Amino acid sequence: MEDMLLWVLAVLLVLFCCVDVWYYLRVVALLVRAWWLSPVFDVTGEQALRGRVLLHDIDLCHMNNARYLRECDFARISLYARNGVFKTMRALGATVVVAATTIRYRRPLCVGEAFELRSRIVTWDEKAFYLEQRFVSCKDGMVAAIMFCKQSVLRSSPDKILQHLCQRKVEVPEFPEELQHWINFMSASSQALKAESGVEGKKSE
Repeated sequence: MEDMLLWVLAVLLVLFCCVDVWYYLRVVALLVRAWWLSPVFDVTGEQALRGRVLLHDIDLCHMNNARYLRECDFARISLYARNGVFKTMRALGATVVVAATTIRYRRPLCVGEAFELRSRIVTWDEKAFYLEQRFVSCKDGMVAAIMFCKQSVLRSSPDKILQHLCQRKVEVPEFPEELQHWINFMSASSQALKAESGVEGKKSE
């Protein structure tokens, strides 16, 4: 019995040293929570996930920059699980990957502070969904940080996913001005990097 316990402890130690166990445990918890909650039928509707800044989230008494991005990961998982996008992607054999993010920090979230992470699909094009995610302080209602995320769809397209989910053609919402500026920046950056590496020149030869 003691040997078995030692083996279990050793396996757990190896797992916690080599794998981000807490990440996967939280993903499972979010999926179970989404399964129990009522589904959200508005695909572009905003969903809120509540959180609190804990000791392992901080540096210098406020939330570490990287933790914002991690929390956004969890919020997107919850968003897609509740609005049916995850289920539809599985049915179509599709998946999504983060292609780009930009985040603006407006004020720190301090240790112990509660916040709401509000996520929504803003719009989409032929290849990707564009999401907005806001960290809103429960103390004063201020938007402490705001992020745009581009999630590229692999082996399908946003139009096909939403048409399969809603059983009809879904009209693409307009691109907000600030989002369009970011998309233009990404396009210009991509062209500059291609030119720098000689990709464009090779294509034209």
